[in-house]
Amino acid sequence: MAVTLMAIFLILSCNMNTQKKGKQKRAEVPTIPLEDFFKNPEKSSYKISPDGKYFSFMAPYEDRMNIFIQELGSEEATQLTFDTARSLAGYTWVNNSRILYLKDTGGDENYKLFGVNTDGSNLIGLTDFDGVQTQFIDDLEDNENEIIVGLNKRDARIFDPYRLNVNTGDLTMLAENPGNYQDWMTDHDGKLRVAVAMDGLESSILYRETEDEPFKKVLTTYYKEELTPLFFTFDNKNVYASSNVGRDKSCIILFDIANGVEIESIYENQEVDVSNLSYSRKRKVLTAVIYYTDMRQLHFFDKEVEDRYNRLKQDLGDYEISTSSYSKNEEVFIIRTYSDKSMGAYYIYNKVTDELKMIHEVAPWMDENVMADMKPVQYQSRDGYTIHGYLTLPKGVKAKELPVVINPHGGPWARDYWGFNPEIQFLANRGYAVLQMNFRGSVGFGREFKELAYKQWGKAMQDDISDGVKWLVEQGIADESRIGIYGASYGGYATLAGLTFTPELYCCGVDYVGVSNLFTFMESIPPYWEQWREQMFEMVGHPQKDSLLMRAASPVFHVNNINVPLFIAQGANDPRVNIAESDQIVEAMKVRGVEVEYMVKQNEGHGFYNQENQFDFYRAMETFLGKHMLGE
Repeated sequence: MAVTLMAIFLILSCNMNTQKKGKQKRAEVPTIPLEDFFKNPEKSSYKISPDGKYFSFMAPYEDRMNIFIQELGSEEATQLTFDTARSLAGYTWVNNSRILYLKDTGGDENYKLFGVNTDGSNLIGLTDFDGVQTQFIDDLEDNENEIIVGLNKRDARIFDPYRLNVNTGDLTMLAENPGNYQDWMTDHDGKLRVAVAMDGLESSILYRETEDEPFKKVLTTYYKEELTPLFFTFDNKNVYASSNVGRDKSCIILFDIANGVEIESIYENQEVDVSNLSYSRKRKVLTAVIYYTDMRQLHFFDKEVEDRYNRLKQDLGDYEISTSSYSKNEEVFIIRTYSDKSMGAYYIYNKVTDELKMIHEVAPWMDENVMADMKPVQYQSRDGYTIHGYLTLPKGVKAKELPVVINPHGGPWARDYWGFNPEIQFLANRGYAVLQMNFRGSVGFGREFKELAYKQWGKAMQDDISDGVKWLVEQGIADESRIGIYGASYGGYATLAGLTFTPELYCCGVDYVGVSNLFTFMESIPPYWEQWREQMFEMVGHPQKDSLLMRAASPVFHVNNINVPLFIAQGANDPRVNIAESDQIVEAMKVRGVEVEYMVKQNEGHGFYNQENQFDFYRAMETFLGKHMLGE
């Protein structure tokens, strides 16, 4: 079918302007092979054994990330797992001789728990049930043979808590979910004493003094307010929690769990939410909170931890520092570094000897000296709100009339953070500026900012993205004829919304596992999201009550506005954004005769996980953007 005159005009104007303006001459910046950005780390995910005598890590085996262990002081590592279908999703030490790990099948997110001894023996599936997802509730640090997990094996919509023998797989149900419990919490003795229930738009905290008693409600909040229990006080009487009840920004509070009453605020920040709190199990003291403004911030409660952090900073310089694992006696630590230009390295630190030693760089083939800076930026929305984001400019060129990729994040109730992002660095290395923005609805900026996004998909949320485009043009950074948009999940939706609702802004788009039809998206959510359905109706739209709004916000019904090239990528097994979301928009585009490229991977889910599939996707994206933004 013929392409419309408007499509021809927009496509040609993009390419013609590209050819007229051409490329800036760049300083000597090498073109880094695509595979270097997206191949598996050489070694990553280091953890220390409880006794501090071994460390474990994940490394490639036949292009899949598997588990290895190594004795401290030894150069020899032992491989424990040999999975070749898919990289493992994560793992943990459960005692000094046994490791647990999770894996799913083809991206279906039905994670099964497996166990293996450190000598490679007794490798068994502990929760190897078809169509069932495993959740961790408590690792029971003082119990070497058991943990507590949540399983939706009885009812796919809800999770029951089970005590699990990590050696045999024997399961004992601890409580039966009545149908509305969405979370469980234990005390420091491993006793199941707190549950969180959801009833439509209300959320309730439930509590019991002992496991022999029934749960009783102690606090009920409307969905716009959240109180999230974090862990018990060390005497197991009260609870530390993150709460925005009666305030705009979440803060850390001490909560009388038996009576449902806030006792006091422990830490708050006037600019952003604070929802993280750490502690020393051995010394029974609070240690620090981590929160995020434009950058990661720390506030210390404990001088020992603060002194250790400052001591590490002396040797590790300007890199961000985090503790990824530590021994049970809290004397041996695995330290991770990173920055916006480096995937960083792992170190082992011995508190007793004060020895800090590098174990391994995550990606030693990457030269951070040729990576681009990720700069925090902010601009004003059309209705007067400050939108925070990050601008990455290609190295070696002036910030003037550049080709730009707009990269809205997924979620949408998530946010972008400062740090190394292989996608962003890859695009910058290819000559694109990249703008990431925390549009309204992004988490961490308070209740009001989140609520501004309710029922605003494709509207005010999209306006915040469009205003970022206009800001770049006004600053002279962007060449307005060479602006593309790329995003995954909600970012994929925002890509489609950008091309349908503001087609004049973009010369092409890349939609990665994005929503195209709000009606079918709501119908196809996984069963374990069912408890959130009423909240999703309030935050996104109700299929009956808000049918006009949802139709207006669904790109699939407005494909007549898409007049520029589109590339779509989708995992066939995606449980969050069903493949039908991509199929619909592709079919609608083909009917119109507008160029659309479509990549489907049969062994993937919500995003591509296997290395070869990532290579295929980014290689296709590079070619697509080069053709439509650089005239290559």
